[in-house]
Amino acid sequence: MPTNEQRLSRLEQMRAESLLGGGTARIERQHASGKLTARERLELLLDPGSFVELDAFVTHRSTEFGLDEQRILGDGVVTGHGTIDGRVVFAFSQDFTVFGGSLSEAYAEKICKVMDLAMKVGAPIIGLNDSGGARIQEGVVSLGGYADIFLRNVLASGVVPQISVIMGPCAGGAVYSPAMTDFTVMVERTSYMFVTGPNVVKAVTHEEVDSEALGGATVHTTRSGVAHLAAHDEAEALEAVRRILGHLPQNNLELPSVVSTSDPVDRMDAELDEVVPDDAQRPYDMHDVISRVVDDGRFLEVQPGWAQNLITGFARLGGRSVGIVAQQPAVLAGALDIDASVKGARFVRTCDCFNVPLVTLVDVPGFLPGVGQEHGGIIRHGAKLLYAYCEATVPKLTVITRKAYGGAYDVMSSKHVRGDMNFAWPTAEIAVMGAEGAVNIIFKDAIAKAADKATERRRLVAAYEEGFANPYVAAARGYVDDVIRPSETRPRLIRALEVLADKRDTNPRKKHGNIPL
Repeated sequence: MPTNEQRLSRLEQMRAESLLGGGTARIERQHASGKLTARERLELLLDPGSFVELDAFVTHRSTEFGLDEQRILGDGVVTGHGTIDGRVVFAFSQDFTVFGGSLSEAYAEKICKVMDLAMKVGAPIIGLNDSGGARIQEGVVSLGGYADIFLRNVLASGVVPQISVIMGPCAGGAVYSPAMTDFTVMVERTSYMFVTGPNVVKAVTHEEVDSEALGGATVHTTRSGVAHLAAHDEAEALEAVRRILGHLPQNNLELPSVVSTSDPVDRMDAELDEVVPDDAQRPYDMHDVISRVVDDGRFLEVQPGWAQNLITGFARLGGRSVGIVAQQPAVLAGALDIDASVKGARFVRTCDCFNVPLVTLVDVPGFLPGVGQEHGGIIRHGAKLLYAYCEATVPKLTVITRKAYGGAYDVMSSKHVRGDMNFAWPTAEIAVMGAEGAVNIIFKDAIAKAADKATERRRLVAAYEEGFANPYVAAARGYVDDVIRPSETRPRLIRALEVLADKRDTNPRKKHGNIPL
């Protein structure tokens, strides 16, 4: 019969063994490839000393293909809970030093356990992904493990924030779990995601491509839109997770935290009065507007490299977290296309899930015309953004800075889709279309009969702009709550947020809507 001292010694021995994962040689290889270990990543992510590990002694159950002789404590994934800025989070960190981080039945059960706990507690779930995929030796059992995780991703969706960090390979079925989470962060040069790898692509399509070009961080943050942020290294990626969580509540039943700010709530910025050029055809950078309005000029842009004609991200106004959706006149004149519509819809719905108020800055000439857009389904994709805004019940504030034309005016959080407070700058042009296009249609015959067609066209354009392409017609009908000086945008938005802090709005009872996917 062992003594208590021997039992305690055995416990410490097993704890020490579990900390080594796949062993010192494999840890050195991990470092040599420019990657941290699973535990080192958790140390960077969480508040110092806050991590509490669960299931450290779990091992796989397979007895086939020699695995019976290779039982490693933890079985390739470190799971548990800790805190970020003092708030409880649950996390799992895949350990590439153990069987290449491949997923087994026991491994999947560990992840499912922390996801179940996170939903019970109402706390965010963070997954640090670095895995070769399903453990081939376990066959369909490992595939079933993935499905168990996918189910929990769906059940947790909109209940607690879910964030994925891709810190190594993520291939095959493994990519679908990150794809269903709220935010995905990748690390440049060391992480990649794809359904089928370069070898399979070559065998099937005869295309020559490497992992980076097929599914690297640059590809997924600039072309596919699969990932939201790309980081230069792992430390930066984990810091991005902390920043994102800072703008979100613990769960869908809570409100985001309000923090103190030294930026005066009544601060006005005279330079905003000059930001929109006199020439309606000249672009400007909407980032300049955002940085001058939000607290301390701090803006966490989400998906900055994809669909750059639409800006999305988080900021604070008077200490309150807000989600910002804004046209970018410097890219495609701010027109909405397929990618921008999808990007905006996803972000709007994410904010609505977690009670983050929406601030929409509008300068939109309409939906992007063209055969490619029409054949690509711009109607269906544009409807996603419209659906998202109509569905959202969080406080919705809108500022029209310049153009708001056609159906895009309706889509961009207009009063007609339950916008709560809608403002316009004096430079706003709210109309079915631009003055030039409208005059060419309405007064086609008059222009044709005129002796001086150019002069007559200019006269009619000026008259149209005076009578229709301005904010006052909309304001007269209550479609705009007020026409404000650009310089007073910040205090007006902050005051509106304060008024709407206790807003209550609901949608009809239903199982769920049928968004036009």
